[in-house]
Amino acid sequence: MENLSRLATHVRTELGKVIIGQREVVDQLLLVLVCGGHALVEGVPGLAKTLAVKTLARICALEFQRVQCTADLMPADVMGTNIFNMATSSFSLHRGPVFTDLLLVDEINRTSPRTQAALLECMEERQVTIDSTRYPLSNNFTVLATQNPVEFEGTYPLPEAQLDRFLLKIRIGYPSAQEETELLSRYEQGFDPRHLEKMPLVPLPAGLLDAARAEIDKIRVEPSLYPYIVELVRRTRDWPALSLGASPRAAIGLFFVARALAGMEGRDFLLPDDIKAAAPSVLRHRILLKPEADLEGLTADQVVQEVIAAVEVPK
Repeated sequence: MENLSRLATHVRTELGKVIIGQREVVDQLLLVLVCGGHALVEGVPGLAKTLAVKTLARICALEFQRVQCTADLMPADVMGTNIFNMATSSFSLHRGPVFTDLLLVDEINRTSPRTQAALLECMEERQVTIDSTRYPLSNNFTVLATQNPVEFEGTYPLPEAQLDRFLLKIRIGYPSAQEETELLSRYEQGFDPRHLEKMPLVPLPAGLLDAARAEIDKIRVEPSLYPYIVELVRRTRDWPALSLGASPRAAIGLFFVARALAGMEGRDFLLPDDIKAAAPSVLRHRILLKPEADLEGLTADQVVQEVIAAVEVPK
């Protein structure tokens, strides 16, 4: 798995020039890109969510667009619309931000359900329908949507149908004291995140991302691991603390992410540990706690770990 391993090493090194620490977050962002999925990124303001995505796009030489969600954001503001040209007496398409490679949807839960739903077709089918005409999106089209976990006033929680479209839910926590100290030191030395073009970032070699994606299909999976993945997902559907379990799409996502994790570690075979490592970020947004479990302070991640512990690992 030379290409996947090279890709992971390169992105970790280059992102490390801008983002301090957050190794797990960096790996999960890369997993989303390699697997061709989408991610929901959750964290309080000021944790460099936007900076990480912009830097990733620059390293991978991908086109980047950003949408700042507000309550009055309309679907046409994101997708685009046909505009009448008086000079030619004809309509021409004004393309919206979705016509890009990497789309950052900032604070997605602040926009209306109508605009949220407009992203479903883009995420699932990589196409946009405007005035009954379908327009294909980039093969690299990836949505990275952020949300603030502490402010709920004036927000519209994402429905389960849309949450299921996200391959991963990435949680970003506070850095350590040592990492924050290093951050201040970098700023004292002249670091400015507003001028990424001045950073000595080395772009990916041409074709490496496509080659890495192709390698995922070459990773060997023992037959005994298929029932293991299925059992992990099915166990969430009758777990006492949950009112909603994971869908079959979750099993597919877990399969792809676990294989990509194995490849990034340089292996051409899947281990149960890869599945365990991938499970929290794949499942945490696809399960729904019962009200009584929520009141007891139980979290989705704790439930996922309990499920993993309850399912027998194949020999």
